[in-house]
Amino acid sequence: MSFNDIFKSSFLESVSEFSILDTVIGLAVALVIGLFIFIIYKKTLTGVMYSSGFALTLVGLSLVTTLVIMAVTSNVVLSLGMVGALSIVRFRTAIKEPVEIVFLFWSLAVGIVIGAGMIPLAVIGSAIIGVILLLFANRKIRNSPYILVLSCASDAAEIAVLEALAQNSAQYIVKSKTVTAAGTELTAELRTKDASVAFVSSIAQLPGVQSATLVSYNGEYLS
Repeated sequence: MSFNDIFKSSFLESVSEFSILDTVIGLAVALVIGLFIFIIYKKTLTGVMYSSGFALTLVGLSLVTTLVIMAVTSNVVLSLGMVGALSIVRFRTAIKEPVEIVFLFWSLAVGIVIGAGMIPLAVIGSAIIGVILLLFANRKIRNSPYILVLSCASDAAEIAVLEALAQNSAQYIVKSKTVTAAGTELTAELRTKDASVAFVSSIAQLPGVQSATLVSYNGEYLS
């Protein structure tokens, strides 16, 4: 087979099926929806800081998936080769928050749907998903969970601390108690009444209380 025979094969015929207009429209819509996913991710973030790398990944994932699906849907042979190539890809990046999996699958789904030519489905579906996530993320939380670590020099100080917790918290439970020669260390899980943590200062000033540390609790520190 000569060099000319290669270019006389069906390779050029498959390239001729490529539509620049469809590709530009598909990638433009994927970019817009990817930016929408990026905005929803920032709005629904529960913490103070967000990962800019992960947010950029959401936009890029929508574009790349759209491009791959466009190529796969235009050629059956290419689709089989693409499945084999993607099957050897391994992702090692750890997911910090479970909700990040939702955004990853959302970006993938948008790319697949747009690449298949179902742009209205991608737009309508993304709008509905975005509204639902915003509604659940912005709902009011009446009280926040915390972990309070206290060092008490005497039993009297421990009793005073527990009384203060009963008065200033909506609910509390002692998770652990460590008694040493220097005193007692208490670890309590509690929920505030009005999202105010000013009562910790008053507890720290009680006679016999050596230190008081309040930590935001998300269920991962203690079981």
